[in-house]
Amino acid sequence: MSTPNPALVFAMACTAASLGLAQRDTSSEPYPPPVTFTDEQDHQNMMDQLGIKALRPGPSGDEKAPNHANYDEQLANPYPNLPDILTLNNGQKVTTPEMWWKLRRPEIVEDTEREVYGRLPQNIPKVTWTVTVTDKEFVGFMPVIAKRLIGHVDNSSYPLIDVNISMVVVTPANAQRPVPLLMMFGPAVLPSPAQPPQAELDKVNAALKALLLKQDPSLKAIFDKYPAYSVNASQPPFSFGMRPPIGDPPAPQQLIADGWGYALIDPQSIQADNGSGLTRGIIGLCNKGQPRKPDQWGALRAWAWGAARGLDYLETDPAVDAEHVGIEGVSRYGKAALVTLAFETRFAMGLIGSSGEGGAKLHRRNFGEALESLTGGEYYWMAGNFMKYGASDAVFGSKNANDLPVDSHELIALCSPRLTFISYGVPEQGDAKWLDQKGSYMAAVAAGAAFRLLGAKDLGISNDYRTEQMPPVNSGLLDGQLAWRQHDGGHTDLPNLKYFIQWADNFISHTKPTR
Repeated sequence: MSTPNPALVFAMACTAASLGLAQRDTSSEPYPPPVTFTDEQDHQNMMDQLGIKALRPGPSGDEKAPNHANYDEQLANPYPNLPDILTLNNGQKVTTPEMWWKLRRPEIVEDTEREVYGRLPQNIPKVTWTVTVTDKEFVGFMPVIAKRLIGHVDNSSYPLIDVNISMVVVTPANAQRPVPLLMMFGPAVLPSPAQPPQAELDKVNAALKALLLKQDPSLKAIFDKYPAYSVNASQPPFSFGMRPPIGDPPAPQQLIADGWGYALIDPQSIQADNGSGLTRGIIGLCNKGQPRKPDQWGALRAWAWGAARGLDYLETDPAVDAEHVGIEGVSRYGKAALVTLAFETRFAMGLIGSSGEGGAKLHRRNFGEALESLTGGEYYWMAGNFMKYGASDAVFGSKNANDLPVDSHELIALCSPRLTFISYGVPEQGDAKWLDQKGSYMAAVAAGAAFRLLGAKDLGISNDYRTEQMPPVNSGLLDGQLAWRQHDGGHTDLPNLKYFIQWADNFISHTKPTR
């Protein structure tokens, strides 16, 4: 059996003490313990609540499998008629912006919340933000102020679940005025944490060795044998001026160079990316550790809620132009970014990368990833009610995508008239056909009617999603508040970021700073 690294043990002990994470006996506390389900048990629990006996299996991504996904355009549109964005549920046409805001948009929000992404609870606990680190760092060659924050969710109503949202905010150090900012879903890491000079590191190392020797005198033999060993040895995670050898600079460098700031918010610190985590995280905290009801929120809506709480903090930061904050994500986080932009109207813009089913892709399309993919494996992203539309045998009979009262073109329409950039790559480079780039383009085309109604410009083409053809790769439609561009890279939005920045700068009247 290997001996634990004493430095690691010491560091972990210090961290636990400083964060107050010592375990306590909760057996006498008046709170029922959270339910512990596997993914399969939670999925079955929701099926039982809904009266579903069997679900249609989702298609396989393996084109050689018997149940492989469809990639034949002749079979891709079994339900060609989408719900009309500009028709009320009672059949009345929406002809004015006032009708949109007072009547039609609330209808779409209601149907989308209840049947697709889930409702937020009535009384979600308050989030209190604390800046734990403020550091002068560099992004590329540009000086920045980097802050690490923790958003603690009040858990006084159910102390057995602790939720602490992790976020990093980085702004140019020399900005003369508040800057626009792009919030990105992903790990919340500082760009290039400043390191003490060697003389100060030596002092820290000597103090740590002394503490360890006091705790365990037998370590002296090890330290004597390896006199150059540093207990606190570390390397900066980022080298000044670093950039990839080919391709575009990283997103932080592009944003900071253009005079933007950026934030990184960690979805996993808000809600786990699995079904077994639904009785923990913010969803579990609001349910006091109990399983969801069918109309309650899934992980995508929870991540979007967390992003909105991050925006709450940004509205208090004098370095940030809170009127011009955007949201970004790729793949599952592209879905979350689109949901965020749709429901949280304070976000001014969004870069929606390769979002696929559950994001920009039409549910009614039979191409690649299908609705059944999300009623099975990734059901926890969605409301429980969404599972009904993958049911082959249930107390209510069976349902399919055509029974949904809404589709993704209406999700995009909820973003109007704000800046909405739909981004994809190409299958040849790894942005798989599974994502259905064309189905997402069709949704953007159809959504344009709402943008036009509200006085914004859409893709600049007709809204006939049945006949409009995708533009060539690397030839984007970027003249309106609704934009589309398919780059020639893979499963990333990085090749489109420079186009997004230029496009957004034009609409928000932002000018790149001179050096």
